[in-house]
Amino acid sequence: MVDVVVVGAGVVGLTCAARLQRDGMRVAVVTADEPARTVSRIAAAVWYPTHTEGDPRVLDWSRRTFAELVQQAGRGVPGVVMRPTRMLRRTVDGEFPWWAPAVPDFRVTAPAAVPDGYTGEWRFTVPSVEMSPYLDWLVQQVTGAGGVLVRRRLTRLADVAELAPVVVNATGLAAGVLAGDEAVHPARGQIVLVGNPGLHISVRDEENPAGMTYVHPRSGDVVLGGTFDRDVWDTTPDEATGRAILDRCVALVPELAGAPVLAHLVGLRPARDGGARVAVDPVGLPGGSRLVHTYGHGGAGVTLSWGCADEVVELCRASETG
Repeated sequence: MVDVVVVGAGVVGLTCAARLQRDGMRVAVVTADEPARTVSRIAAAVWYPTHTEGDPRVLDWSRRTFAELVQQAGRGVPGVVMRPTRMLRRTVDGEFPWWAPAVPDFRVTAPAAVPDGYTGEWRFTVPSVEMSPYLDWLVQQVTGAGGVLVRRRLTRLADVAELAPVVVNATGLAAGVLAGDEAVHPARGQIVLVGNPGLHISVRDEENPAGMTYVHPRSGDVVLGGTFDRDVWDTTPDEATGRAILDRCVALVPELAGAPVLAHLVGLRPARDGGARVAVDPVGLPGGSRLVHTYGHGGAGVTLSWGCADEVVELCRASETG
């Protein structure tokens, strides 16, 4: 028997497993899919709490994750780098975003310094994560510390209750069924990968009336996006949507013109009305196992991952004291 079973091997589940091990707990991860086949693999994965409402708890999760990823970038963790970012603004609200206190170099650029049609610009540097090598690294951290990964598709969380006194539910979109949570829903995201013509700065135009627009360079390609389509389950890339994404991104960053298209990808973000649920289940599981939920992160899974994992550790530790 282990101390904790984590159900789910996306970035949220693996981060929880690694953090629990760091706290001295024995961990097993049960997953329906290999980590490389989870929706986390498709994520653009630039630290940014997209479509996330701010409150002190979420800001704390964001701060903690930012700090952890900065340390990882400094240690040369695979896939993690610090990425300068420009956010072009189309409105004037006079307010900093709620997440600005988590970003040390956040600053506002005067409107005169940005292209026509924009009212201003935010500039900041944040962690960027290439998910394929990062997920591999997380798996190595977990297994290297004695953890085990078990391939098993569950129909109910009670099926793993006999394996540990604590079960962590990090099942993402599947939590809608496994936790009976009607607030969980997909937010379909389509992206286009193109060859990198030498870009190193992320550029965003979240207020583009034609659709959210972002350009995120990586070591070997550039992630162009995107969409955030609520309650859409179709994972087949749409040709017209892909063309529109390319057009918006080339208009935003003209250096992209002529970049070879490498892939069109679609992923279903595990969104939840009311935001991420990180909490102890009031009922628990058969046999007295404590059930700790951490799901519903939507498009901010990487951004909130380590902060939520810290809270999961606290909730799991609470089981030892009653």
